[in-house]
Amino acid sequence: MKEEKKTNPVTAFFKTISTFFKGFIEAVTKGDGAVKVSLLVMGAGYWKRKQIIKGVLVTLLEIAVLAYMVLIGLPYIGKLGTLGTIQQQMVYNPATMKNEVNDYDNSLLILLFGVISLVSIVVAVFLWMQNTVVVYKLQQRAAGGKHINTFREDCRVMLNQKFHFTLLAMPVLGIIVFNVLPLIVMICVAFTNYDQNHMPPSMLFAWTGLDNFKNLFTTSITMTFGYTFWKILGWTLVWAVFATFTTYIGGIILSLLINSKLTKFKKMWRTLFVASIAVPQFVTLLLMRNFFANTGIANTFFKSIGVTDFLQNIGWITGDYIPFLTDPTWAKITIIIINIWVGVPYLMLIATGVLMNIPEELKESARIDGANKFQIFRSITMPYMLFITGPYLVTQFTANINNFNVIYLLTQDVYTTTDQKMAASQGKEIDLLVTWLYRLTSEQYNYKMAAVIGICVFIVCAIITLFAFNFLIKGDKEDTFK
Repeated sequence: MKEEKKTNPVTAFFKTISTFFKGFIEAVTKGDGAVKVSLLVMGAGYWKRKQIIKGVLVTLLEIAVLAYMVLIGLPYIGKLGTLGTIQQQMVYNPATMKNEVNDYDNSLLILLFGVISLVSIVVAVFLWMQNTVVVYKLQQRAAGGKHINTFREDCRVMLNQKFHFTLLAMPVLGIIVFNVLPLIVMICVAFTNYDQNHMPPSMLFAWTGLDNFKNLFTTSITMTFGYTFWKILGWTLVWAVFATFTTYIGGIILSLLINSKLTKFKKMWRTLFVASIAVPQFVTLLLMRNFFANTGIANTFFKSIGVTDFLQNIGWITGDYIPFLTDPTWAKITIIIINIWVGVPYLMLIATGVLMNIPEELKESARIDGANKFQIFRSITMPYMLFITGPYLVTQFTANINNFNVIYLLTQDVYTTTDQKMAASQGKEIDLLVTWLYRLTSEQYNYKMAAVIGICVFIVCAIITLFAFNFLIKGDKEDTFK
């Protein structure tokens, strides 16, 4: 059987764009008068084909877009190049004989509405071109003597044959408004000097090009972002690897132990671990923070049994307590261990479901061939687990890179850095990129550098995700485990 040739997604995308533009050019060149008039009045082509209601709705949409552009969009786009030139100040008004706030520019609003207006223009042009193609197709249907749907028939189609388009309309709009637009604005902020010294509306901020990206990789007496970035990036990747694979392997091992034929009271053990999931994570983490504090229960217990004195004698600690969350090395180890406790029950449940669905004939065949339990685990159980849970594993790795809760809740108001270079750029040894970003925004209002770090986090996650998915899901593994 001849194998189907796989299409490159990039090639398919450009082919679709090319086809769309060819269809538009054909509609403009071969369309009748109504099609050509619809280039100015979008409803003209529908009115010609007796689709009055659709023509009115399309024309009203066109008027609304044009009104928005004239009244709001174009003025903001005009200021987008400078992000404003008039700063807020008090000006004496001779008419009222009072000092009043002048008609100032707000850089943030200019950036926000400028981006919205540019995106609106792109969407409006696409809809305008698509409208021309649609009315040309109506012309062809009329020329061929085919039936042209009424407005009621079109509504019936959208609620039946094309109901999936109707359902997806609002989610897609929500993604554009609440995800795409804020993401574009954040990317734009990375190229400005938006910080606490340039805070709208009282102050203006402006474009600075690639200066912020240069600062992120620069280390000097006055600029230590480069030093801090590489330190935090290294710990972020180490944390993501340990946090992902310790919970993953731990969950599988725990599931195998609980489901073993030698284990008694399986339901009880499973219930105990599931009960730990029922407790909100932030409650568990805050309790753990108090538990491992310098004066917490853990230090009191280890002091009483002599562990603290032993660690002092061998030189691992210098004080009268174990610095679980106050020393860089101890804090990182403690955080990873606590994350194992928090994360293993989730993986135990997932692993239990996957292990119960491994075909028994595979294991039985391996036993007949003389394979022992370890060989069965290595050659059947783990490959099957990796294939089924591969997407989850990649997602979990990416989530751990952005795991704000564990790091922040365990170390906030507890850990203080002694590294002056990191302190100068508001970072800590135990910070992830996402917690560093949070400190820059919530505590220092350094939005420009936070936006740059956000872009770096996205790039790191995207590269790792693409490589991981390509490695885990490639080949004919699906046929192997059928």
